Amino acid sequence: MNSALNVDPDLRTADGHELSTADRSLRVSAAEGYERWAPIYDDAPNPLLAREERYLLPLLADLGDKSVLDLACGTGRWLERLIARGCERGVGVDRSIAMLRVAGGKSAIRKRLAGADCENLPFSSAAFDLAICSFALGHLEDLGSVAHELARVTKTGADVFVSDLHPDACARGWHVGFRDGDTTFQIEMRSRSVKEIVQAFCSHGFEFRTQASLWLGEPEELIFMRAGKSHSFVDACQLPAVLVCHFRRRVEV
Repeated sequence: MNSALNVDPDLRTADGHELSTADRSLRVSAAEGYERWAPIYDDAPNPLLAREERYLLPLLADLGDKSVLDLACGTGRWLERLIARGCERGVGVDRSIAMLRVAGGKSAIRKRLAGADCENLPFSSAAFDLAICSFALGHLEDLGSVAHELARVTKTGADVFVSDLHPDACARGWHVGFRDGDTTFQIEMRSRSVKEIVQAFCSHGFEFRTQASLWLGEPEELIFMRAGKSHSFVDACQLPAVLVCHFRRRVEV
């Protein structure tokens, strides 16, 4: 895969083919992109989200007595999964009204959603035992402000997991976007290095625990096969696709 190919996390465009003359490609802001994407966001399996979940779900156990924040929750994917795993006190936050509208149609989470910016959360201090921010870092302008606000609303010892499209994948031309009809929408984002992410969080109340670079594997191959894109799977496995970082809210001295 390279910059000449149209590659993104959505299988409708993550097929490694070159755009035909009938295709149009539009670069849009995150606000516009997710407004357009929301109605079809949950329609097809996504190999990058599947890979992230395959890594993170085993790490998220004993949730019954924990307060959980799904930051930049989108259509509520993680909030749904955590509630299904026993989380009784969870909430999702996003700035996109369109994405929250879709999330609000899901009975398990419709009363657990709030519209807000990640830099200005509507919660009291030390409210959460766990926070997840999935595939949103590249859309956040001031990562330091987000880390500062996360430090405010999490308890001492709270775990925070953040994920995004891997910077190595971004460097090879992968991007966040989707295809609707004959138009491909590429959503503006900023690729962030591990060093940049770690520095932002460790400067604002967190200690760095681990980072994982995740390659697609056999379970994700099934998603490619079902979408009729088996021919692009080998190329997709040539570099890490997802970055996950784990931080812990440190004790203030």
